[in-house]
Amino acid sequence: MARTAPDPVLLVEDDAAIATVIIAALEDEGFDIAHCTNIAARDRLLAGRRFAVMLTDVILEDGDGLASLAAVRDRAPDMPVIVLSAQNTLDTAVRASESDAFEYFPKPFDLDELVHAVRQAAGSRAPTADAGEEALSGAEGERMPLVGRSPAMQGVYRMITRVLRNDLTVLITGESGTGKELVAEAIHELGNRRTGPFVAVNTAAIPADLVESELFGHEKGAFTGAIAQAIGKFEQANGGTLFLDEIGDMPAEAQTRLLRALQSGRIRRVGGRQEIAVNVRIIAATNRDLTPMIAAGTFREDLFYRLNVVPIVLPPLRERREDIAALAQHFLVLAAEDGLPRRNLTSEAIEQLEHRNWRGNVRELRNVVYRLALMAREERIDADNVIDIIGPEIAAANVALADGQGGFAAALASWLAAETPPPGAIYHRALAAFEKPLIEHALGRTGGNQLRAAQLLGINRNTLRKRIGELGLEPDRFSPS
Repeated sequence: MARTAPDPVLLVEDDAAIATVIIAALEDEGFDIAHCTNIAARDRLLAGRRFAVMLTDVILEDGDGLASLAAVRDRAPDMPVIVLSAQNTLDTAVRASESDAFEYFPKPFDLDELVHAVRQAAGSRAPTADAGEEALSGAEGERMPLVGRSPAMQGVYRMITRVLRNDLTVLITGESGTGKELVAEAIHELGNRRTGPFVAVNTAAIPADLVESELFGHEKGAFTGAIAQAIGKFEQANGGTLFLDEIGDMPAEAQTRLLRALQSGRIRRVGGRQEIAVNVRIIAATNRDLTPMIAAGTFREDLFYRLNVVPIVLPPLRERREDIAALAQHFLVLAAEDGLPRRNLTSEAIEQLEHRNWRGNVRELRNVVYRLALMAREERIDADNVIDIIGPEIAAANVALADGQGGFAAALASWLAAETPPPGAIYHRALAAFEKPLIEHALGRTGGNQLRAAQLLGINRNTLRKRIGELGLEPDRFSPS
């Protein structure tokens, strides 16, 4: 019996190290790889051969791999394209989605996931681009104020791109201040409902007896004080997106009516008899864990499943500390646009910000940066300015522990006195605040020797190495000269 010929794959990647790893992995899976490093060579290969899949980097030596995909579609309209990029922003993820990419992988990527995606793509037919669809305009960073290139945010970006071309209901969860409304706005502004209205309602801010009137409207005379007909949020959002924030705080009776509206696509104003058809996309958000609320009977299980079609989980800022510097710089630009003095952050100031626990998440960071822009007397914001704003106790505790000065218990007590974390959060908040200076202290004690530092801390060496990389530490700076 004749053997099946291996699927040919075209790899367009100008980073030799990355290309070598990808080629080896795909050849191990039985693929036949053709590799080139630029757009011109790519087009020559496509002109003379058919490929099952193409993998392409975005920034190539002779142009933009994404911007030039129209030429690829002309030659191979059904060939799936997988995009690889070190430009790890929401803008890049959305551009990949708009180009009908089969999948998008920010660098560094999981090699096993990439190989799996190539196998899937080789057995599929990618959808052809709609020539009548308008491309969204705007330079990188102008589309949507979602900042961050951490692995945690890359997962969020990829989920956003998956819902832009459909109207599936989305449930966004995350702590207060993580940017849930920004994600909802991004889905609307970049999606297929962007020409319609975006209506946001905070269900927690509405009195319980007025929630139904706010959502569905009311007729004149429906209740005391209803002196005129009122159009509710569902009708206001018709043709667009309705964002229901803090959905976990919605009263039980309103949950029932919301569920009925989601099931039927029709609403009835309070006091009204006529049903009104509405065409809205629902995006809901909550900072609460709905699972125990379902068990307690305070949130309807059937409503949860209606809302949780596509879940997007926003990470707290303490789990994406590598984004703090970029976020702080972004907020300084916004502060200047809002009329505050133009400022710059020193590396020492950024380090102080990165040591903060940020229980208020991105919102708290934004407020601190605005205060820094207002209160700093010099153009350069230094560490002392940050300490003045966020409190000397936290900074002093971090510095004392990193330098090996004072007892751990005293530093922890000082931190707790400054942070006053809510019940149940002390362990994780203390761990996040003290892990980096604790590792720095261990490396300092051992002269940068990671094996001895791991033994000193009582953890696995591989675990320590992973945390050193995630925390952005440089062990070499602890080594004796």
